[in-house]
Amino acid sequence: MLIFDPEKKTSFKRLISHGDLVIVYERHDNMKAVKVSEGSVLQNRFGVFKHSDWIGKPFGSKVFSNKGGFVYLLAPTPELWTLVLSHRTQILYIADISFVIMYLEIVPGCIVLESGTGSGSLTTSLARAVAPTGHVYTFDFHEQRAASAREDFDKTGLSSLITVDVRDIQGQGFPDKFSGLVDAIFLDLPQPWLAIPSAGKMLKQDGILCSFSPCIEQVQCTSETLRSNFTDIRTFEVLLRTYEVRDVKMDCQGLEEVGSPGSLPCKRKQCSNGGSSVGNISSPSTVLARPSSEARGHTGYLTFARLKCLS
Repeated sequence: MLIFDPEKKTSFKRLISHGDLVIVYERHDNMKAVKVSEGSVLQNRFGVFKHSDWIGKPFGSKVFSNKGGFVYLLAPTPELWTLVLSHRTQILYIADISFVIMYLEIVPGCIVLESGTGSGSLTTSLARAVAPTGHVYTFDFHEQRAASAREDFDKTGLSSLITVDVRDIQGQGFPDKFSGLVDAIFLDLPQPWLAIPSAGKMLKQDGILCSFSPCIEQVQCTSETLRSNFTDIRTFEVLLRTYEVRDVKMDCQGLEEVGSPGSLPCKRKQCSNGGSSVGNISSPSTVLARPSSEARGHTGYLTFARLKCLS
């Protein structure tokens, strides 16, 4: 669980306790969030895991089942939470999230407004960025989504840093109480240009706004509206390319052995008796790095703008 320490920073307890949220890691594409409860068990293809065996162990521990299978118990960082949370809406992933936090210039102590909350993927990372003295105020027009988000923030220990409210920001704008007090604003709305006049009133002088839109037509309308009160308008598309790194065996000519995924066919040297020399010599191994075949494509466009300073 995340613990709020006003004298230091948001950090994780080192030992797992009853009631803690842990990320159970089976493999890189198979993780789940589990609340630790003494007397409960987790059952999967590796066997049965007793929660009582987890209590008192440090985060990152490798634990074994009754069959000898194992999983890792990881702390619920915002990065891992993004991968395991319930998708109530389309979410932002790590590449976009890190870019947003950097270009919004969010640091500890900042006041940030967000609309809409959605599944809370970005909200969790915003909270860590503003901790321990800042705060994130997030709004969603859907009451049930807002309630589910509050429950998630309680699970991850971030409720002291996040306030969730139900409000139609496109129709009503942001509450007047934030006027001139906000360092950064993030919009994830179907028609973000409707919320821009209100956002401009909320921001401090030189404050920054970011709007996330999946379609370029939304970007065009947003940018047109921003021109009246904002400057330094820029739009980015973040494309992440991952690589697979693994050990492979090489043949005598230094090529990847036939039969490996994606390998090229290679000639074999013929021996005097007509046989092949491959197989008589042990194959050395090397590390191969190649682009992943499951690279994530377009997610959306990020449009940033800075509020004009009064002359």
